[in-house]
Amino acid sequence: MSKLKFEELNLSKELLKAVSDMGFEQTTPIQSKSIPEIILGNDVIGQASTGTGKTAAFGLPAIEKIDEELRAVQVLVLCPTRELAIQVSSEMNKFLKYKKNILVLPVYGGQPIQRQLFGLRRGPKIVVGTPGRTLDHIERGTLRLNKVKMVILDEADKMLDMGFRQDIEQILKWTLNNRQTVLFSATMSPDILRLTKRYQKNPKIIKVMQEKLDVAAIEQSYFDVEPSKKTDVLMQLLDLYNPKLSIVFCNTKRKVDAVYKILRAKGYLSAGIHGDIRQSKRDTIMSKFRNGSIKILVATDVAARGIDVANIEIIFNYGIPRERESYVHRIGRTGRAGKFGKAISLVSRIEFGRLRDIMRYTNTDIERKKVKNLSDIEFISKDKKEIKHDTFTNTRNIIKKQDKLFGRINNHIRRTRKEELSQYLLMMNNLVDNDNSLKNVSAALLKMVVEAERV
Repeated sequence: MSKLKFEELNLSKELLKAVSDMGFEQTTPIQSKSIPEIILGNDVIGQASTGTGKTAAFGLPAIEKIDEELRAVQVLVLCPTRELAIQVSSEMNKFLKYKKNILVLPVYGGQPIQRQLFGLRRGPKIVVGTPGRTLDHIERGTLRLNKVKMVILDEADKMLDMGFRQDIEQILKWTLNNRQTVLFSATMSPDILRLTKRYQKNPKIIKVMQEKLDVAAIEQSYFDVEPSKKTDVLMQLLDLYNPKLSIVFCNTKRKVDAVYKILRAKGYLSAGIHGDIRQSKRDTIMSKFRNGSIKILVATDVAARGIDVANIEIIFNYGIPRERESYVHRIGRTGRAGKFGKAISLVSRIEFGRLRDIMRYTNTDIERKKVKNLSDIEFISKDKKEIKHDTFTNTRNIIKKQDKLFGRINNHIRRTRKEELSQYLLMMNNLVDNDNSLKNVSAALLKMVVEAERV
């Protein structure tokens, strides 16, 4: 029963058509086991690693149980972070492609409350929210849960880790006693078990863990690095591979702040996010990361939860996570949509035990590399041709100068009014003629600046 076709499940033709449009044919194990139980009305505890298709596992049966004629919130999904709430809401909207009478509304902190009030007045039947903002709406009287048939706790372990237990319990008290409660978690800690015992009725336990990580599109490796040398090695690797976008994962907020500030001081286009950074600033940082004006995102696991950004070429594990599932979640940010990615871990001596545990858990061999200086690392250019060691230093310096200079130029363009550039545009026009193309003139000017400033 590990894999079924969606047609074999008791789903409506509208949902089957939407799923088909999304390119899904066979269910994942968590979907094939969870969907029938949830449709039957049973409470469910689903234990599954990230990337196993949990949103469809609870989203599809939840939609099936909606009464389209009843104008009230009937399904509530609680998520640990705003990013995950947005991602779940977006995915459920894809399932609803051919069901036009069901509105999904995400509610989370950091978004103007008035926008959410307007959305709630439109009569959503599904609300996907973070615990804090959901409770805020309940206490304001703008969100009523007296018609809720199903409550879904997504990534319940993370919500408890983030201190949302009291909020979750307060929210559940506002729902009907005969509601259906579905809980998904990567781990089954004592806190999770206490929550399920108190708020679920004879739940069906479904445990589907990935025995082997799908690494076909991800090249994994690790380096022996002394703790004091990690930042230097990280910068060497950034110079070496020059990824368009990369994420550096740290285990603590303090380390995120320390690493991204060093990178920024050295001229790298970087920023850091963690739970203590206000939401508006996180939104700005993520927008810049998506458009490429920030190339390196330094983050904690919780802050990066739910982030879905295309074209991330390399994931760096600055610190090895304590939870094995976190490693899977981290490196799953790269190697997407048919593209290849890299996952590089910087491992100190005391972290080897964690790494060995991760390799056993994922049943994956992670290649060991050793670095003392840049020339010890194999350098592969974009066309996959090897570059000789005597060109390493020059190539590295050009890449580093380029990134710093381009960042300064982009900042200058944003700060300068068009009329202030007019005289320089005239000079450029005088330089460009039949013998001097615009590209050649621009390249010559850039060369002069780089050599003169010795960036």
